[in-house]
Amino acid sequence: MKDTLTKFTHQSDALDASHGTSLKGHLYNTTYNDLYETFGPPTFDDVSSDSKVQFEWVFDFNGNTYTIYDWKTFSQDYTLNELTKWNIGGKEYYGDFSDHIETLIDKSKQL
Repeated sequence: MKDTLTKFTHQSDALDASHGTSLKGHLYNTTYNDLYETFGPPTFDDVSSDSKVQFEWVFDFNGNTYTIYDWKTFSQDYTLNELTKWNIGGKEYYGDFSDHIETLIDKSKQL
């Protein structure tokens, strides 16, 4: 079966889909620019109402919703320029999603 990955671009759809997700794992050695160059702008680029998340990408991967987000950096500047450990949220096992994301980022870095 071929993996399918779609980034949510409409915040209202992403908000509905990501409701109930929680921390499943981490994405290491990855910068904001790596994510931006590979997937485009974040789905959410406004600071969350509780200020705990600065940027978040929301994806559908093989029918399941996953998120990649910073957590409690409390600084857009830090997230943009220094952060290399991102949280992965979801409702299901995240390993296949994480592997797929890492492969896409590695390919993007080689271009």
